Amino acid sequence: MKILLEIQVLRSPWSIQTLYRLFHQCRKTFAPLNLSDYEAIGRCEQEVPEYFNFAGDVLDKWSQIEKERKEPSNPALWWINGKGGERKWSFEELGFESRKVANVLSGPCGLQRGDRIIVILPRIPEWWLLNTACMRTGVVFIPGTTQLTAKDICYRLLASKAKCIVTIDELAPAVDSVASKCQFLKTKLIVSESRRAEWLNFSDLFKAASAVHNCVKTRSQDPMTIYFTSGTTGFPKMVEHSYGSFGLGFFICGRYWMNLTPSDIVWNMSDTGWIKAAIGNVFGPWFQGTCVFVHAMPQFDPKVILNTLCRYPVTTLCSAPTLYRMLVQHDLTRYAFKTLKHCLSGGEPVNPEVMEQWKSQTGLNIYEAYGQTEVGMICGNMKGMKIKPGSLGKAAPPYDVQDDPVKTASTIRGNFYITGDRGSMDEDGYIWFMGRSDDVIISSGYRIGPFEVESALIEHPAVVESAVVSSPDPIRGEVVKAFVVLSPSFKTQDLKKLACELQDHVKKVTAPYKYPRKIEFVEQLPKTITGKIRRSELRNKEWGQI
Repeated sequence: MKILLEIQVLRSPWSIQTLYRLFHQCRKTFAPLNLSDYEAIGRCEQEVPEYFNFAGDVLDKWSQIEKERKEPSNPALWWINGKGGERKWSFEELGFESRKVANVLSGPCGLQRGDRIIVILPRIPEWWLLNTACMRTGVVFIPGTTQLTAKDICYRLLASKAKCIVTIDELAPAVDSVASKCQFLKTKLIVSESRRAEWLNFSDLFKAASAVHNCVKTRSQDPMTIYFTSGTTGFPKMVEHSYGSFGLGFFICGRYWMNLTPSDIVWNMSDTGWIKAAIGNVFGPWFQGTCVFVHAMPQFDPKVILNTLCRYPVTTLCSAPTLYRMLVQHDLTRYAFKTLKHCLSGGEPVNPEVMEQWKSQTGLNIYEAYGQTEVGMICGNMKGMKIKPGSLGKAAPPYDVQDDPVKTASTIRGNFYITGDRGSMDEDGYIWFMGRSDDVIISSGYRIGPFEVESALIEHPAVVESAVVSSPDPIRGEVVKAFVVLSPSFKTQDLKKLACELQDHVKKVTAPYKYPRKIEFVEQLPKTITGKIRRSELRNKEWGQI
């Protein structure tokens, strides 16, 4: 696939037609794959098999390898909650547990192959079990962040036509408040120690479920997962990935960018609602037989993170640049990271000065990569490459993706996929990020569309109209800023209090991470002759470009 960052070209030899053929037109039945075959497939040097299932073809193979080893190995999943709670699963135990969950989905939940399930869970082991169980049953997995509001949940249920939703106590009331509007929703499953009316209890069903389950035989082109991703206009769009694009697509990423082996322990801090959780917490590491380390902390706490890196044998750290910006504010020389050897970042650019501070205090480079929900990792700084601070590295083998046909068509020009980002390439093939060509805001790794925030603001009686753009921030990279035109009756109010009121209002109407951290009240917004708001003018002003 050829990727186009605005005008600059990432010179990869694979056309979209070639990739589509390799992923979806191959009809050969292969013998069971060896792990060595996956690299050739990832590089498009070998045809993709007609049938592939990550749970059956990869996880179960690691389980078998694990049984044949005489010496002990790292667990597949190592979860802690910071309060003394801990779980460790080998690949064999992961298989046993996920088969029970597969029977829960196909039994009491009444789900069949191809049905869709929305899973809104924090960093708890059940998220990994449900993810794997969906692969075993052919149920399409749709993850969501726990910051979603009732309105967000309702939109996703209606748009996806999901038949089942899984969540926790804190979000169950939000689901109940909109369930009657969602005609496709048949089953509600709660992960909780307590019971709730009209909800199935995950723990009860799991205990009663059989561990005997045969993994379904899925084709490489079968739908596997759907993500909702924000854009410039409208509400989040669905991006569908297949067993081929997702299950096979991240082998190169795990081996060369993450540089993982069976002896490594990787700690990826991504929210479970984002594709980076799939890359860094499922496919990338488990392809390599690597242990996934998880800390359940609901929010980033620099001291907790630093102490955890000292206490646990984490070898690979992966997080958004915001985390590194927070950590370098501390004296890192006071902490001994005895096993940490590889650091990764993605989701937004890392400031060169942050990379330099991290390197000077820890002796470790930060290997940055760039990707999108639609296509996975596009380019990156692979282990062993010379690091050019501020560069996104070099082009990586691409992945297939399914999406809304109309929206997808607008991103294709000939053999090029238009990312919506601006970039340039130097004489060594290194890629440099210059910014978005649209109005999407990326803050702390979260992708935020201005339309969603503006739609929330306009519901408040004080707001006549608004324009939302990105604004620079030393910790988060960029944050949401709203320019607001007030109704005459609100102009005499205390504007500081009104700004706080508007922020709280947005937090209630849409996911809290989208709220405008900065608000500026203006008499009018800049517009074109046709009346369209010129967001680019406001954004350029914020970034000192005019």
